Amino acid sequence: MTTRTAVITGAAGGLGSATARHLLAAGFDIVAVTRDADSALAADARGGTVHALHADLIDRDDVRTLAARLRESVERVDVLINNAGAAFPRYAETADGVERTHALNHLAPFQLTHLLLADGLFAADARIISISSDLVTRGRLDADDPDVTGVSWRERFSQLAVYGTAKLAGVLATVALADRLPAGMSAYSANPGVISTGFSAKSGGLLKAVSSVSGLLAQRPDKAARTPVLLATATTPPSPNGGFFAKGASATPPAPARDTELATAVYERTARVLGVDALPRPSNVGR
Repeated sequence: MTTRTAVITGAAGGLGSATARHLLAAGFDIVAVTRDADSALAADARGGTVHALHADLIDRDDVRTLAARLRESVERVDVLINNAGAAFPRYAETADGVERTHALNHLAPFQLTHLLLADGLFAADARIISISSDLVTRGRLDADDPDVTGVSWRERFSQLAVYGTAKLAGVLATVALADRLPAGMSAYSANPGVISTGFSAKSGGLLKAVSSVSGLLAQRPDKAARTPVLLATATTPPSPNGGFFAKGASATPPAPARDTELATAVYERTARVLGVDALPRPSNVGR
C-alpha cells in the first residue's frame, strides 16, 4: 500500500502541529510547511516521516517557490491542509499591494492550491481542506464588488471584521472550487472552533481581549484537530463536497457563505488578482 502524503501549512505549533501528529498516527507522511527553520523544530512529530519546508506565505513569490519545492519533494499530494493564518491588529499591505490578513488567510491558500492543480501534483482523490474560524460570521463582502484583497479596509480597519472577511472569502472560494474540481477530488472548509493556543495573544488588538473572555471555552489543539483530521482520513469523502464542517460534522455556514453567485465572483476575481488559471465552471451550471 502506497503511503499517503499530507501537506500542512502553519505546521509549527497549535492546530497545525496537532493535525500533523494525528495524520502521522493514521499513516500519512507529512510535509510540514513553516515560516522559517527555527519554527520547524516544533513540527518534528514522532512516529512517521516529516519533511519540513519553509515559506513566508504572505509573499506570493514564496508561495511559488514552495510549490516548486513540493514538485521536487513529493510524487503526489493526497491531502492539502491550508492552516497557516493570522489576524493582524493594524492595516498594512504586503509587497504585492494587498492587505496582509487577506494575503495570508485567503490569497496564499488559493494560490498554493491552484499552483498544485496546474502542476498535476494532486492525487486523483485528493482532499483540499482550508481552516476557517468562528469569526467568519463577522465577514462582510459586497455582493456586487467583492474585495478579495482587503485594500478597501485601509481607512476603516477592524481586526475582527477584516479577519472574518478574509475567512469568508476563503469559504466562498472553497464552495466554487469544489464545484470545479476534477471528479474524485474534494474541497472543504473546516472550523476548529476556539483553540487554546497562542494565536490570539500573538495577534494582539481586540482579538487578544476577546480571547481572554472566551478562553474558558477553548479546546486543546488535539481536540480541535478532529474536524480537519476527519476530513482528511474518512474512508469515504465526507459530504457535501465544498461543505463547511465543525465539531467533526457538516455544519451550516453563515448566510453570505451560502451565496453561490458571490462564491463564483470571489473565486474568479481571486484567480485574476493572483494571475492563476481558474478552473472552468462545470457544464451543468444552471441545470
